[in-house]
Amino acid sequence: MLVNGKHFTAVWMEDATVYMIEQNLLPFEFKIFEAKTYQEVCFAIKTMITRGAGCVGAAAAFGMAQAFMTAPKDKFTEFTAKARKEIEATRPTAKDLFTATKRVFNAGMISVESAVKESFAIHQAYIEAGRRIGEFGSRLIKNGFKIETHCNAGWLGLVDWGSALAPVYTAFHEKKDIFVWVDETRPRGQGARLTAWELKQENIPHKIVPDNAGAYLMSNNMVDIIFVGADRIAQNGDAANKIGTFEKAIVAKSFGIPFYICAPLSTFDFDCSSGKNIPIEERDQNEVLYQSGVDRSGNIHEVLVCSPGSNAINPAFDVTPAEYITGIITEKGIIKPCEEDILSLLH
Repeated sequence: MLVNGKHFTAVWMEDATVYMIEQNLLPFEFKIFEAKTYQEVCFAIKTMITRGAGCVGAAAAFGMAQAFMTAPKDKFTEFTAKARKEIEATRPTAKDLFTATKRVFNAGMISVESAVKESFAIHQAYIEAGRRIGEFGSRLIKNGFKIETHCNAGWLGLVDWGSALAPVYTAFHEKKDIFVWVDETRPRGQGARLTAWELKQENIPHKIVPDNAGAYLMSNNMVDIIFVGADRIAQNGDAANKIGTFEKAIVAKSFGIPFYICAPLSTFDFDCSSGKNIPIEERDQNEVLYQSGVDRSGNIHEVLVCSPGSNAINPAFDVTPAEYITGIITEKGIIKPCEEDILSLLH
């Protein structure tokens, strides 16, 4: 997608270096982070320099390839197995991370060249998946639609095109008259900071809304459809996504508003029977207690925004039960959130 008129993907690899857009600095500063080792890729994933299920998967794939490229011959298997464990320990919820490391690790057991080739194949697959999700999802968008989204599931989260924003981009490119309500998505503000920045780069009409304004918008006929992403989807259709997604789904069902999950096949966990088995990442409470922003001089500062001395809970995700989901948009088409349809994706 575009940044100041120039095309970028959110993650890519050249030679043995992995490049990532530094998402912690957006929208105030555009900078590229360079990870020259798999350990630096681990750091980038854990600190959310790169984030979103697809980007985490692509970064993990490239990091795994880096491990094979730098593994000493006398401890090749030991080194690469250790690297895989370290990469997989960075974020526990996103299924894409584990899918990517497994694929590249298995390829690396054949040859280093196979590992590198597989990592690039995974990267390209995310781009193609986003494009196809956009095509299927755009068919649901009518002229004049007002769309709500939560967190950032745009190209910054899925290498290019995105998942939840892919239908938005496709519809806009098809000249449909659309408007996007952008949930701010506390505590890290991925909507206010990242989704809004993406939409502005593409000149798509939008407004940022407080997370707790969703029911107000929906009750006043100001939302026609909701698109969100997912970090892991269970066999029964339960879907884990950024904290606050479940609340939006409950309200959407109450007002009869279609609620769609957008995700590539790599996000499905065919070994996970239900959302109860999805691990939920608990992040540092300081993400709730502190917020960062830019002062009038353009300097980024972090400030305490809560009562001094109080503690906070910070679950990164919640699980939306399948009964609240209208459908799941994949690169193979739109399916119902049920075990029969999900297992059909294996064929």
